[in-house]
Amino acid sequence: MQDIVIYGAGGFGREIACLLNAINKIDPQWNLIGFIDDGVLIGTGNRFGKVLGDLAFLNNYQQQLAVIISVANPAILQKLAVTITNNNIYFPNIIAPNVNIFDNESFKIGRGNLIFFGCRISCDVSMGDFNLLNGAVSLGHDVKLGNYNVLGPSTRISGDTQIGDQNFFGVQAIVLQGFKIGNETRIGVNSVIMRNTKDHSLYHGNPAKRIQL
Repeated sequence: MQDIVIYGAGGFGREIACLLNAINKIDPQWNLIGFIDDGVLIGTGNRFGKVLGDLAFLNNYQQQLAVIISVANPAILQKLAVTITNNNIYFPNIIAPNVNIFDNESFKIGRGNLIFFGCRISCDVSMGDFNLLNGAVSLGHDVKLGNYNVLGPSTRISGDTQIGDQNFFGVQAIVLQGFKIGNETRIGVNSVIMRNTKDHSLYHGNPAKRIQL
């Protein structure tokens, strides 16, 4: 089994620990040795393990170690990913056992992605690095997903949609077929995207409208 740590000891970190346990019940792969957290005292524990240290500890770790980043904020996720510079560290893709991937041969995926229980991925889908697909997310055919995107539970991305980097999709957000989501866009809970979006913007409603901040 491969040693692994979770970056973030909060509730989301515990959810990831549950995901690792579910994977191990089917195919023992991961030995969770603890958590990394910059805001929690070393030795603080939960039922899955203890905090081993912070970013400096991780960057000085002397053995090969897998890391999962348990952050649901795209900007912070990106910042952490680029500040972990230790060559002993690697970022595996963690995929729940019941994820339904229609066509493994056409599915392309980078590194550090988290795909939670009940997700559905159609054919000819590609995704980059460090994306989070929370429970029951659906990606239609030919979806292209960039890097550092956070898709809340039950998000629905229709076919032939292109999504850039550092976007956040609220719970049950929907993007209709063929549209483009750029970069650093936030889409509100239960919102339905029926047009191409502008970067660095917030959209909310059904149909979703751009909110002036």
